[in-house]
Amino acid sequence: MARTRSKGGATTTSKNSKETSSTPANSKSRYVLPEESSNPPRIFILPKKATKEARIVSLLNPRYAKPTRYLVCPETGVYELTQIAAPKTTPRSWLIQYGGGEDGEKAQEAKLGNNTEFSVHITKGADLFVATPIDPVFLLLPAFIPSTSTSSESKSEKQSRLFVSSDDHLDTIQQSSPHQWEILRWGKIRQLFESRMAAICETAQAGDETMFRFSEDKLLAELLAKAQRMSENPLPKSMEDKFVTKALEAPVLGIKRAAVLQTETSVEEKQTEETATVSAAAESGASTPKETNSTESQTSGNSTATAPTSASDAAPELAPTITASPEVIRLQRLRIAFQFLSSSYIAAGYAATLRQKLSSTSLVDFAPLDAYLARLAQLRQEAAAARSVGDYTRKRDFDDEEVAARAEKKRRHDEEEKRKKAGESRGVRDLKKVNTSGMKKMSDFFKKK
Repeated sequence: MARTRSKGGATTTSKNSKETSSTPANSKSRYVLPEESSNPPRIFILPKKATKEARIVSLLNPRYAKPTRYLVCPETGVYELTQIAAPKTTPRSWLIQYGGGEDGEKAQEAKLGNNTEFSVHITKGADLFVATPIDPVFLLLPAFIPSTSTSSESKSEKQSRLFVSSDDHLDTIQQSSPHQWEILRWGKIRQLFESRMAAICETAQAGDETMFRFSEDKLLAELLAKAQRMSENPLPKSMEDKFVTKALEAPVLGIKRAAVLQTETSVEEKQTEETATVSAAAESGASTPKETNSTESQTSGNSTATAPTSASDAAPELAPTITASPEVIRLQRLRIAFQFLSSSYIAAGYAATLRQKLSSTSLVDFAPLDAYLARLAQLRQEAAAARSVGDYTRKRDFDDEEVAARAEKKRRHDEEEKRKKAGESRGVRDLKKVNTSGMKKMSDFFKKK
């Protein structure tokens, strides 16, 4: 009976195992995942006023003279695409849901195929592209500013001295900007480019055609006007704190320490006078030596007790040595805004030329700002010298930038340690806790005897 039952039980178990193993092979998944795309979708934030005819084209970047993607709308103008990326230390992704009615669902089915029921897509990264308006005058600068090649440089120099048509200027970037001519076929875009070309060029009429000649003075005035509009209000908080507030902040040259020393000196002088008075009285016999000693101790005790009170009363509040006036702050914002525009949209070599020309132009007077900065530099040198020859026992004062740099370094180190620990298995972590003192290494077993 035992054998019969064991055989029957074994047979039943084998049948169940066969059925279990054959079930996944015969089953069909409900969803079919599509293959990974080589050109996955991305997240764009586009302006509402942009029409459906808007296209993403490749135009020359005004700073680096390299093809860069821009959004061009035939009705509303040109937009630059700013990429906002998440930190690499915190991986993120986007969950994109397709929809928008029956048309959106049909378009998605046609794209992914009829074998899938998915209407969402997950991206690998969390990059975001925001379209913001850009002045076409910056996109025209590569046609006027000489390039690195000698031939194009000589051609640009000749065109800068002569009045030529807009097509002749744009011919210099035809090969490096493949989509330039395509967008110039749109009537409103061509009118927009030619109108903005007149903002940085001198114009002359030759029959029915307008001729253009590049003017460095007009470009400087255009950039300065943009910087003035930008500096009318406070700059973004990060720029305002770093380039305006801290740049114009004056040091405090030991006002509190000087007040305390002055108070201590006055107390010592008072004690000296009282001691001299007591000694004179003792010599004249007005009081006994015991009374003199008690008087001295009482006098010194009173003076010592009143010293902290007089020191706290005499010590003034800490205040900077000089303070920037509203005019100086306005000029500093204007200079920072101009430097930001020139470093973002002007070639590096030419931006330095414009900054140098700005300091000698009559369009704006930076004399109050320069005088304040010169005085500020002198005060900072005096403060540094006072700290170096002053009290050596005090601890070193760290600047805010140095503290922030150390905090950032520590944060990166902690994140790196967490990432390493997250990749370790439990067995590896347990092996690290084992006491290996006295044990031989694995290499010792493979050495020659």
